[in-house]
Amino acid sequence: MNLLLKISIVLLVGAVGGKVARIFKLPNVSGYLLAGLFLGPSFFKFINSQDIEAYTVINELALAIIAFSIGNEFVIKDMLKLGKSIVIITLAEVVGAIFIVFTVMYYVFNQPFAFSIVIASMSAATAPAATLLVIKQYKAHGPLTKTILPVVALDDVFGIIAFGIAMSLATLTSGQENFSIYKMIINPLVEIGGSLILGLILGVFLVVVAKKSKGRDELQVVTLVAIGIAAGLSTRLGLSPLLTCIMMGTTLVNLKQNSKRVFDSVNSFVSPVYVLFFTLAGASLDLSILLSVGIIGVAYVIARAAGKMSGAWVGAKSVKADPMVTKNLGYALFPQGGISIGLLVIVRQQLPDYAIAISTIIMFSVLIYEVTGPIFAKLAIQKAGEIGGLDRIEAKHKKSKKNLVNNSQLDG
Repeated sequence: MNLLLKISIVLLVGAVGGKVARIFKLPNVSGYLLAGLFLGPSFFKFINSQDIEAYTVINELALAIIAFSIGNEFVIKDMLKLGKSIVIITLAEVVGAIFIVFTVMYYVFNQPFAFSIVIASMSAATAPAATLLVIKQYKAHGPLTKTILPVVALDDVFGIIAFGIAMSLATLTSGQENFSIYKMIINPLVEIGGSLILGLILGVFLVVVAKKSKGRDELQVVTLVAIGIAAGLSTRLGLSPLLTCIMMGTTLVNLKQNSKRVFDSVNSFVSPVYVLFFTLAGASLDLSILLSVGIIGVAYVIARAAGKMSGAWVGAKSVKADPMVTKNLGYALFPQGGISIGLLVIVRQQLPDYAIAISTIIMFSVLIYEVTGPIFAKLAIQKAGEIGGLDRIEAKHKKSKKNLVNNSQLDG
């Protein structure tokens, strides 16, 4: 079938899925994913593995834009207030997930140490895409929302470091001497440092060019070019496109006065890209994996969720965070995807003996969390009373403006 026709059908089915989800009061993202599931190998087989490979550029673009948007949350003056708290909360939820998953795999199921430590380290990272879209859809704002995105961004950094250390321990205990501890610790640090430096440089470049851009269309083109260069160049250099784009967005929001104009120019373009991204993500899921995963896969999913929730609770409690953050943050940290799937490539290369088992469990986890994650994210912001928060702020500003005008007229 013609490529353009196929993409159009995927976009249409995804949009319909989003509408159906709204009828059942579910996040749009859940509708996109479930609609994609019907297009994939589990049901109608309209999308196959070759198609998914052909549409990789859509996934890369969507993830890069999402990461860039997350950078908007890292305002330095806000981070100076929350910085220490965010680090402690993130570290606690990462350690919580790794500790509980490792304990369950190694002590309950008697799995080898190498298998247990590596799969536990892969439980740390959270996929930010679904959570970000849920927050945008419901115009959420408040202490919880302001905590979620920095935590999700930072736990990817901690996740990469944890995976590097886990792989060094796994290769040592497996008797593979061609990978040293030095390499396995230094490599992730170089990846993170390089990504941050590249993002900073491109962010400064974007600030300079954005100031000279005239009109919304020109600004939109310039921003998308910068995002594309950041993602493409970081991939080429073996760095993290996600961290590079987050850093570029962070640099922009802190150096440019009217940075909202830049972010808005991108947001007005990306809705169809997001629909395609999540619908294709649903199409890449295969329900047949449910038959092969067994009880150990179910245990991994439950252990990861328990680790995220308990770790987030302990971290938030220790820094005396807002009670709504303490109670509800864990629910928003379930989605798993991007980074975990990317790390499977390294597992296949360096731990081939465990690659099939780890890949099966991780893909099962992605299937469960990608479908249910947005629902739990909505539940979190709903319980925190932050749905419609941006609308309330806007209404308050309008009321204040109106009162100011009325008072000035009375004074006149």
